[in-house]
Amino acid sequence: MNSAPLIGVLAIQGAVREHIALLEAAGAKAMPIRHAADIPKVSGIVLPGGESTTISKLAVIDGLMEPLREAARSDVPMYGSCAGMILLADRILDGRPDQQTIGGIDMTVRRNAFGRQVDSFEGGIDLEGIPGGPYPGIFIRAPWVEEIGASIEVLGRVGSGAAEGRIVAVRDRNLMATSFHPELTGDTRVHQYFVEMVRQTA
Repeated sequence: MNSAPLIGVLAIQGAVREHIALLEAAGAKAMPIRHAADIPKVSGIVLPGGESTTISKLAVIDGLMEPLREAARSDVPMYGSCAGMILLADRILDGRPDQQTIGGIDMTVRRNAFGRQVDSFEGGIDLEGIPGGPYPGIFIRAPWVEEIGASIEVLGRVGSGAAEGRIVAVRDRNLMATSFHPELTGDTRVHQYFVEMVRQTA
């Protein structure tokens, strides 16, 4: 078992450096993924936040979409935050008609479910399997999960407010996703959880 697995971060948009820093703080090695040839080098993949339609479009143009889908089908562990959650969803509400996803998680995700940029907020989220108290969830034009398939494990829900009960963290075998941005918190617990997923697969 590799004690320091190599994990790639899709480097199209979003807080790539921040994800790399937290992955390394959580005990992994990390590298940006810019080309399809980078994908076979890594044992796990992180899909950062950003604008999901832009990331999707550029992934297709850059020849990354199909290799990423093949990696997901081959049980390569993947973690998506915010826009990354949308990329891992099998179904999208309020997406562009031509928007593509990697897919793999049997869920329906609503884009920008929490509102516009001005509606961004931070709130504590209790996460299954991640000890240490509520996680500081940072939500920026975030999606939420409307529906899940029978195989999906719910890791976290909004605990209070108008969105109380909404699903914001899920896992399906080797794929996991959160509506929020752990890479912006400095809290390594979500990344530690994912690194351990990668270690177990390796």
